[in-house]
Amino acid sequence: MNKLLSLLLFSPVFFSFGQRPAHLVKPSDSLDTIAFINTVQQSLNLFYADYAADLTYDSIINSLNYEPNQAPAFSDDIYCSRLEKMSSMSPFKMDCNASTLSTIRFFSAQRRGFIRVALGRSALYFDMFREKLVEYGLPIELRFLSVIESGLRPQVKSRAGALGLWQFMYKTGLYFGLEENSYIDDRMDPDKATDAACRYLKQLYGIYGDWNLALAAYNAGPGNVNKAIRRSGDKKTYWEVRPFLPTETQGYVPNFIAAAYLMTYHAEHNIIPMEAKIHNSQLDTMCFKKGVHMNTISQILAWDLDEIKSLNPVYKSTYIPKTTPARCVTGPLEKITLLVSIEDSLYLLEKSIYDPVVLPPLPVEVSNDSLKIIEVANVQDSLINIENLKYHKVQSGENLKNISLKYNVTIEQLMEWNALRTTNIYIGQKLKLYSIEKPVIETVVPKPVKKYYNVKSGDSFSRVAQKHNLTQGQLQNLNPGININRITVGQRLRIK
Repeated sequence: MNKLLSLLLFSPVFFSFGQRPAHLVKPSDSLDTIAFINTVQQSLNLFYADYAADLTYDSIINSLNYEPNQAPAFSDDIYCSRLEKMSSMSPFKMDCNASTLSTIRFFSAQRRGFIRVALGRSALYFDMFREKLVEYGLPIELRFLSVIESGLRPQVKSRAGALGLWQFMYKTGLYFGLEENSYIDDRMDPDKATDAACRYLKQLYGIYGDWNLALAAYNAGPGNVNKAIRRSGDKKTYWEVRPFLPTETQGYVPNFIAAAYLMTYHAEHNIIPMEAKIHNSQLDTMCFKKGVHMNTISQILAWDLDEIKSLNPVYKSTYIPKTTPARCVTGPLEKITLLVSIEDSLYLLEKSIYDPVVLPPLPVEVSNDSLKIIEVANVQDSLINIENLKYHKVQSGENLKNISLKYNVTIEQLMEWNALRTTNIYIGQKLKLYSIEKPVIETVVPKPVKKYYNVKSGDSFSRVAQKHNLTQGQLQNLNPGININRITVGQRLRIK
């Protein structure tokens, strides 16, 4: 790790992340080069925790017959030829010069693991990025910007406070409509943050008319770029203005070009993509009428809580609050489809766990400094049945979470029963525990009634789903085998 740190600090390449409009952010918000180390390390740690046992090799790489640890290098002519090909297919100028060549060589030798991680994460986000970029009329190559900003990790936070896939600072996020409160932070919402980034990038390109300058402004803020332009004698391109930009921003566009190059030519460089756990096309979304805990969703669907949190990074905790417009949960198609069908049961289970009927106090008598249960009043129509009282003596290493799991109760119940104001407990403390019998939630699935809809002019698959209060996943399940991108006027779609 010390060797890696030295390479980063003394390489000719500088890295930085996050955007700061000059009129919104103080000079103290600027990041130093250590930000890239922080971001890469967070991304690698999170990714390898998910995929430590995964050693799947890409079929293209196998066909090239590279040795497992071989790191191919190429001549300048080959690098330049590939960059020229990328430029011909894009409004971006993938300039081949000493700076970009130096950065590409550095990435291909010292950032192989990072590119591998990004390739694995791209399956979850790149399709969504592409849709947003096309919607705003922006180059799809901008999807690579999130690679150097966050390593495609919405939870990554810079030392200066920039957060999310697109590394928005708090004030910049507010300016572009990204809310934050005790429960949510829209900077970590992949969809909303991507939409905000598209609007900001479109605004910047409108100012400069040069994509490389727009990227520089995304990193340093328009104020710093405007000052650099004036100092350059009013030059109009990034490479002419670059010597007058902040040091970190001088490396920003070469970083972008290097990331775009290696994400495109990873196979030729023997960089093996990590296998993605889930692809964007396998996801669907459901929105809630009421506040609900992820733990409740996890219980009713037997859906791993960590996966729910991972696919819904916008939430700071495991609680999804009731808001207008409604807050949603994203997950695999089969989970969301089932959740929609048992929505009422979900709310009933949520209420039984987190908002139970309040029981009257238990009559007690004091004898030899100990409590003895005399009688439990009968409470009809109660969702929770208290059967008896017992105690748990706190052992070393225990906390309320693992104690609650051990006895199948909630942390909130433990705190209420023991009059705890915080979750802090100490070794030897005796905690009251009641045996709880939870209600059995029965789900009644009605018999299906078939109903059809004839596609009209102007309809799209998503529009048909929206018209009939369905998710795209539900509509696709009702119509297996159809091409959702090629529905035709008069085509008959089952909608119920």
